[in-house]
Amino acid sequence: MKFYVSVVIVAIAASLAAQDVSQPSSPQKRFLTEKDLFDFVWVANPQVSPDGKHVAFTRINVDEKRAGYETSVWTVATDGKETSVRMTNAKHDTQPRWSPDGKQIVFVRGGEKDEAGKPRPGQLAMLSLTGGEARTITDLPKGASNPVWSPDGKQIAFMSSTTQDDIEKARRKKSGAKGGDAKEAENDHESDVHVINRAVYRSNDEGYLDPKRHEHIWVLQVLTASEEPAKPVQLTSGNFDEDEVVWSQDSSRIYFLTRRVDEPYYELPSTDIYSVFAAGGNPEKLASVPMRISNLVLSADGQRLAFHGAVTQPVRSYSEPDLWVIDVAPDAKPRNLTADYDFDMGSSVFGDNAAPRGGHGRALYWSPDGRWLFDVVEKQGRTPIVRVDTQTGVVTEVTRGDQAVLDFSMNADAGEIVGLISTPVMIGDLFAVASDGTQIRITDFNGKLWSQLNLTGPEEVDFTSFDGKRIQGWIQKPPDFDPQKKYPLILDIHGGPHTAYGWVFDHEFQWMAAKGYVVLYPNPRGSTSYGQDFGNIIQYHYPGDDYRDLMAGVDELLKRGYVDKNKLAVTGGSGGGVLTDWTITHTDRFAAAVSQRDISNWASWWYTADFTLFQPSWFKAPPFEDLQDYNNRSAITFVKNIHTPVLFVLGESDYRTPQDSGGEQLFRALKYLKRPTAMAVFPRETHELSRSGEPWHRIERLEYIVGWFDKWMMGVPHPEFDIRPGQAVEKSGP
Repeated sequence: MKFYVSVVIVAIAASLAAQDVSQPSSPQKRFLTEKDLFDFVWVANPQVSPDGKHVAFTRINVDEKRAGYETSVWTVATDGKETSVRMTNAKHDTQPRWSPDGKQIVFVRGGEKDEAGKPRPGQLAMLSLTGGEARTITDLPKGASNPVWSPDGKQIAFMSSTTQDDIEKARRKKSGAKGGDAKEAENDHESDVHVINRAVYRSNDEGYLDPKRHEHIWVLQVLTASEEPAKPVQLTSGNFDEDEVVWSQDSSRIYFLTRRVDEPYYELPSTDIYSVFAAGGNPEKLASVPMRISNLVLSADGQRLAFHGAVTQPVRSYSEPDLWVIDVAPDAKPRNLTADYDFDMGSSVFGDNAAPRGGHGRALYWSPDGRWLFDVVEKQGRTPIVRVDTQTGVVTEVTRGDQAVLDFSMNADAGEIVGLISTPVMIGDLFAVASDGTQIRITDFNGKLWSQLNLTGPEEVDFTSFDGKRIQGWIQKPPDFDPQKKYPLILDIHGGPHTAYGWVFDHEFQWMAAKGYVVLYPNPRGSTSYGQDFGNIIQYHYPGDDYRDLMAGVDELLKRGYVDKNKLAVTGGSGGGVLTDWTITHTDRFAAAVSQRDISNWASWWYTADFTLFQPSWFKAPPFEDLQDYNNRSAITFVKNIHTPVLFVLGESDYRTPQDSGGEQLFRALKYLKRPTAMAVFPRETHELSRSGEPWHRIERLEYIVGWFDKWMMGVPHPEFDIRPGQAVEKSGP
């Protein structure tokens, strides 16, 4: 029999609203609230039309029930002189792609439900820009996604995990409903038992994986609207997945990425580049590249492929992604264009409000003459669009300023660039970008809401850590900040650990500041965007000196005089949860902590996470060979040192940092030690709770975090966190 502490977590929105510690300074503007997220509108996956005059994109908003998100396809003129136009009327349309002549858009339509009420997989649909409703052009049992037009406009390649057995079962089901093959249809029962024979058997994004099912390439002939849709043809098969479909310029061949290694997680990353004739035949290997690569793109003359990739030797915790090119020839070797450029190619800083649905477009483009590659780069907290000389490797910034380009698109002649741009006071909108970097805003979906809000930009801060390293961070202050007052401080730690905060919108920071807190969010060692050495220095020492960087940041703010040293709080998610746990096992200076999606026991996590660390990138050996190394870096080892009241925020479906390897272990230990603690466990939520979880859950998460800090630092009662008479109490024995 198990004994549990019953911690009742109830909605605390009303109590938080009642104790708002700050008031707007202007009657015309109000402070941001947690529930403003319900009215946010996001933009994703911009696609510039072939003539450069319009851009198609996915628009995302919270649905009427506030339990999920709706997506639809829109277009807008790139000259900024027209308003956006909604092109599709369904609620789950994504991935718009222009036909080469600009007269049609293919996209993915999902969301329809079957007879049992379960969502059907998305299918390809076609929209003619001459008028009429969109029509569905595929009907595969496991759906279709990632459409790519052939250059001649006569075919569309796409991905599907549908098998021929699926198609036959669907045929029998249909004929059985009509009275034929009924007995066979009844026998087509799909078991829900997971038979597992691989170390990687579940995914944070997809749940349990089916080792018999793989993503393969299909091709569909494009017919006129008056004709019956053509039947798609499967081009690739086998026990391996394919990805990154790229057509040859003459529309005869398709290039793609794959890795034809059984159980590849036991080996260092590598990628095979293959091609297959669109008419069918056996795929042919072009090259094997000794790294994981992405964003494959073909030059206009068909002679070179470009991609992003990070070297695997020497083995490192963090390998900076570079931009590479390879000739389209047998046994060609890739060439690193940015080996001497010490920033992250193809990467971006992150916040909590990238589009929760809608995906991304292609992030890499050739100029027509093959001289340039257009890319984005993550550089010291910013993400500009850059132009890379394919002969010299020289990188030139196209966009500048304190902003992050989350995605971008350009047409074939490089005459028009459209970027999806975010700043700390703008979620993300589309801008037409001129060759000199000048930007013209062409969407403003949040303009009405933003006109009501008193938002302020953060202050950039640079401070020196214990060993002389310079650390960059940001300070988000309350909108009515008074330097003569003393404020409570929240140290908010990013995850990864190889990611970075930067000049991008973050609802969490803005809202915490609106609640009366000063928020410090730094990029300690191990963060990306500062070069290879800065990122990899924590290898085999994580957590460790990154914690000391964080404390140096807190000390820097205390020197400034406006932070109350007795009202310090710390929080973070994922890798930030790791460092939150580590912080409160190594100091009592924080009055409260909230650890989110954390790892408290590295050995336990090694056995349960949705990806493996068999390769020696973070640990030199598995825990059964060197358990002491895992213990030395696990917060659970030092749990007796925790006196800080700590709340654990966990996702019930989080396979990236499973709750039983993180907060649950610390929670049970702290209850045994009779230390103040609680858990807020979110059903159905994965590791992406804060970024793309159910809207109500995202709001409740914010309320629990600040509610916990209010309770322990501001003296605001929150009885949902308290043990009350009649509740079960943890027992110390069986």
